[in-house]
Order: sequence, then structure tokens, then C-alpha cells
Amino acid sequence: MKNFSKFSEIEFQKLCESQEEFYSKYNLESYANWFYDQESELLRIYNDDEDELFFKYTPIGTYSLKSNTWLWSWNNEDSIAKSKNETLKVKSFGEKYNFEKLTTGLVECKKDECWNFVAISRKFIENIGAYCTESKGLLSYKLITSEFLDKESISIKKMKEKIVDCGIHGYRRPAFVCQHLNTKTAIGFEEAFETYRGMELEEDDDFCAWCSECEKVRIENDGWNEESEKFAKIKLVCEECYFEMKELND
Repeated sequence: MKNFSKFSEIEFQKLCESQEEFYSKYNLESYANWFYDQESELLRIYNDDEDELFFKYTPIGTYSLKSNTWLWSWNNEDSIAKSKNETLKVKSFGEKYNFEKLTTGLVECKKDECWNFVAISRKFIENIGAYCTESKGLLSYKLITSEFLDKESISIKKMKEKIVDCGIHGYRRPAFVCQHLNTKTAIGFEEAFETYRGMELEEDDDFCAWCSECEKVRIENDGWNEESEKFAKIKLVCEECYFEMKELND
């Protein structure tokens, strides 16, 4: 196996054939909306709460329409999806046959090539189909591993509460910070509890932080009350923005 272009084209044709069956079986063209949650690795495709499908997925990679680059999931530090490491199987295959585009974490390429990468990944990751979402100029490619039928599960209930669409990072879990915290200036970072990227939260917990000045006001007022909350003016941000602020202040 020496010709990468020929190999990827063969796999792409196989993907096209399977996609037709996948889209037809679930009538995917009839759904107008989607949402995915990295923590639970669930994809929701829906029109409303009565007309919806849920799938488990493995993230394969993302494509930036701005920089024309493909980022393999195994090289994506912003992804908290546990199954992203499944794509290391593709990397190992690429190393065996010296296919550079499978071993380089960030690849400059045309958008059309992305489906070839997805098609090749199908050889190593069990799946029933593939799906692509787009948000803020970023295409996210996923292999669908199975349909998720337990619509009353805690995972789905929690997923439906995660509705933060960040203009920078796309769909992410919600977080809360005081009005003063930002991603440009270090002004101290106090948390409700110690956090780290990708951590699983208890049902009633949220990422929540405030600056050093807010901490002084909070202490002066013996905790959070009308005065200290008025000074803080807590705002909603996404999880990634939250940890960027935290890293800036470390």
C-alpha cells in the first residue's frame, strides 16, 4: 500500500455508499437542528422535543474554514471527548505506511479532503455512519457509533441544559464568572471549588469564578449577598473561556 490518494479514494467511495443507507434509515435530511455534547459524547438531531434522535459518536477531526486546516481529534487539546483517542489507531496506521496526512496533527488541506479522513477512520472505528456539523466557520466531523435510545437518561437531561453557543469555541458547557474577569488581563481568579479541564460535574454544580476584587467585597460582606453580587455582576461564558481565564491568572 504505497499510494495514499488511491487508497483514500477507495475508502471514500465506501463511505458514500454507507452514508446513503445511514441517512435514509434515519431520514436525517428531515431534521433542521443539531447539538452535541463532548462530555457525554452524545449528538442530538432534532426539530423539537417530540421529533428528535440521539446518537453516540466518536470525534474524528475539525476543519477551519478560516485557516483551511484539518485538526485530528487526537491532537485537539480543547476536546474533552474521551473517545477522541480512538483516532490514534488511524495515526498508527499512517505511521506504518508513511502516510503523512494521517500522522500530522494539523494538516493544511482542502475542505473536500476531510471526508477522505473520515472514510479512512471508518476502517478502525466501529460505526453506523458519519455526520458533520458547522458552527462559526468550524466543521466538526464525527463517526456515529450507535443510536442512543434511552431518552429519559440523566445524560440527555443534562445535555439539554447545555446551551451555550460561544462565538469563539462553539457549543460548550456553561460557566459563570464576575463581570471583571476576561482573557486579556490577569486580575486574580477565585473559584467555588477546584476545577480542571474536562472534569465531570455533579448535577447541581457549575464552573463559577470571580476576581480578587470581588473576593475582597465578598469577604467584607460575609459572603455572597445583594451587595457582593451587585459588585460582581456574574455573567455567563462557555467552559473554554472559563479555563482560558483561569490559565491567564495562574
